[in-house]
Amino acid sequence: MSEIATAGEVWTLVTGGAGFIGSHTVDALIEAGERVVVFDDFSTGSRLNLSRWAGCERLRTIEADVCDGLFAPLLHAFEGQTPRIHKIIHLAAQTSVVNSMRNPLQDIRNNYIGTAHVLEFARATSVGSVVFSSSSSVYCGDNTFPIAEDATQLPVSPYAVNKLACEHLIRMYAQSYGLRATILRFFNVFGPRQRASNPYSGVISIFCERAMHNQPLTIHGDGSQTRDFVFVTDVATAICAAAMSAGARGAIINIGTGSETRILDLATTIIDIAGARSEIRFAARQLGSIDRSVAAIDRARALLGFRPKIDLRRGIEATLAWRTALPEAA
Repeated sequence: MSEIATAGEVWTLVTGGAGFIGSHTVDALIEAGERVVVFDDFSTGSRLNLSRWAGCERLRTIEADVCDGLFAPLLHAFEGQTPRIHKIIHLAAQTSVVNSMRNPLQDIRNNYIGTAHVLEFARATSVGSVVFSSSSSVYCGDNTFPIAEDATQLPVSPYAVNKLACEHLIRMYAQSYGLRATILRFFNVFGPRQRASNPYSGVISIFCERAMHNQPLTIHGDGSQTRDFVFVTDVATAICAAAMSAGARGAIINIGTGSETRILDLATTIIDIAGARSEIRFAARQLGSIDRSVAAIDRARALLGFRPKIDLRRGIEATLAWRTALPEAA
């Protein structure tokens, strides 16, 4: 292993930094004066998401897959020395429950193996802190609501199983190697840069895209199932707070709004805001889906000072405005 660089700037590494949540997190970090290394294989992320920082000396972008390890790509990008990484925000992941049901082995590689490489790099280079993006899908569907962090965990999809396995791996690294890490369990994140062209995108992104073209909105199930939808810039704020806060080290923290929305109500709201003529159709429930989900966010308030600022309607308006401004082929 190359000797770790001991002089010069320190950097925050964001895996998946060209993606939906990752690029908003990069925006927040650079606006706060941080130097950021984006580590992304661009399988789902886009350089367009980082275009506002073109030419910025405080951003470096590395095209590589975390599942192949971090050392060699970083050495290459920093001319033979491992840069001084003082924080890692690990967002690179396969994020679709449906896709994980169809490709369990791919999910294991992308989520569990990728995380293992990140943790090993953090251990070997004595990174100051790691923030890991977990998921509300780790919880059991029969919990009391809102769901607190100590609620029963009983994952029902490979995606959720791998996220929970990563949490256990992080705990082991903390106990055995002194790793300082914070686990954030995201609920349903939405907003600009979430691409509807991917069939596994979030429901708001897909509904917005279809409503803009007066196409039918398909609900899987009867529409009574609920979700806690949290806007992406609020999530990025929480991520940065977790990375900066010593008081959050070792904690597991829900990131949501504490409010739940029925999927049927979501569909009618999007149709209303878009001024669309879309009809609502119903289809069979998807594998791995749960009936109800809403976060208890008391811990996020206490440890991160987290206060969601963007409500569902404002967030949908912002998402539609962003999508409207895109070129038709995007």
